[in-house]
Amino acid sequence: MSLNDWPEHLKPREKLLTKGATSLTDAELLAIFLRTGTAGMDVVKLATHLLDHFGSLNRLFNADVISFCQTKGMGEAKYAQLQAVLEMSKRYFQESMFRENVLDSPGAVKTYLHQLLRDETYEKFLLIHLDNQHRVINDEVLFTGTIDSAAVYPRVVIDSVIKHKTAAVIFAHNHPSGISEPSHADINLTNKLKQALTLIDVRTLDHFVVGYDHVVSFAERGLL
Repeated sequence: MSLNDWPEHLKPREKLLTKGATSLTDAELLAIFLRTGTAGMDVVKLATHLLDHFGSLNRLFNADVISFCQTKGMGEAKYAQLQAVLEMSKRYFQESMFRENVLDSPGAVKTYLHQLLRDETYEKFLLIHLDNQHRVINDEVLFTGTIDSAAVYPRVVIDSVIKHKTAAVIFAHNHPSGISEPSHADINLTNKLKQALTLIDVRTLDHFVVGYDHVVSFAERGLL
């Protein structure tokens, strides 16, 4: 039976419009993106096949172009569309974070950082610059390291803060291991950076450690 023969309330698009996007399974959401199936597979079966092949939505999204295009029913056009959707979602969360005082929207900050850093295979250290109203001026990856560490130099952090006329900062880095628990080295580094920035009257509001499933806040843990 083709998708056209399904009852209206079971079709992914109609289900989304009547019940909302959260009511859909991963396969149903992916089916709406794919729009059409392929020979022998309706679009929901194709979506299910892709999820089974790659193992999860996350692995599908992070597949390289060759692996993606070698999968039945896929090609460079679909790969480009998927990457565009992913980039739009990152920019959406970034805009949400940039619009307001970050202390009023810690969830938006966590979501943005999770989207940005969780799938990185190398450790990256991010600096978020804030004005005196705690609104985001800019964010930048200052350091990129190896699969388990990144060298962070206070002088470079201070130079960047002065350049952006920053009033307060938030640090963030990912753990490629997927485990978001802060290490002793993370805590020592944060204290060192905080002390250095205090000398030039710049506040350190938080340091987030991004893992695969969770984002840990130093401020929430009482580590600042």
